Amino acid sequence: MHTPEQSQLGKVSAYADQYDPSLLFPLPREPKRREIGITGSVPFMGADMWTAFELSWLNLRGKPQVAIAHITVPADSTHIVESKSFKLYLNSFNNSRFDNADAVRDAIRRDVSAAVWHGGPVQTTVGVRVLEPVMFDVEHIQPLEGLLLDRLDVECSVYQPDPGLLHSAQGEQPVTEMLVSHLLKSNCLVTGQPDWGSVQISYTGPQIDQAGLLQYIVSFRNHNEFHEQCVERIYMDIMARCKPTRLSVYARYTRRGGLDINPWRTSHPQLPPGNVRTARQ
Repeated sequence: MHTPEQSQLGKVSAYADQYDPSLLFPLPREPKRREIGITGSVPFMGADMWTAFELSWLNLRGKPQVAIAHITVPADSTHIVESKSFKLYLNSFNNSRFDNADAVRDAIRRDVSAAVWHGGPVQTTVGVRVLEPVMFDVEHIQPLEGLLLDRLDVECSVYQPDPGLLHSAQGEQPVTEMLVSHLLKSNCLVTGQPDWGSVQISYTGPQIDQAGLLQYIVSFRNHNEFHEQCVERIYMDIMARCKPTRLSVYARYTRRGGLDINPWRTSHPQLPPGNVRTARQ
């Protein structure tokens, strides 16, 4: 079984500029999910939405092409792809010739789908959009919608995830709220390098204490875990402690190495949030 320590994270890596799908390094979701009480089928839906800002290849005449790619990995896949390996894989397109952007899109869809279902049949293919420069004007910047928790003047002293900070008004009338914070920070599971993000929490149920929720988000500050794992931990802790009837957790992390990862988990079927980057991305 692949482990994070076996990946290229924190290691000197050779630059491969010829197309090589073997560079993708899948990591199983199951061990980290087991840590937060998930066994068997997952209790949520959603996806991991990647944006690749440094995608390039050669056309059939050897002329470089550039594009932005949006890759959507279903949350029920058995594996994630370690992000440095994803960048090395995308770099391998740089001196490889493809007929057109559609051929690049098809290669990414095929290769990443195989990686996230590593060792098993592909049950759901990943979604891939390749935007060439004529489409760059559709890539807008906009803030996450919701009431800003960061307005609260709270004291923060806990910097490892503490679900005990979460409280809700059990027994009172349920509410529907969308709350946002830009104070999410965690660290890479392997290298310890900082990962900065914004998080949007939408729910229906007993009203969640906003001060405690903000302190809980801040408590991830010194926590070492991948983006996808942090969002699933937040989702499971809120569901267990606050008992909403409906819940969605969506985080947008700043890019590193030309890639950003934006996990989204939801309790109920709905359209995914728009993959629109924030000002910090």
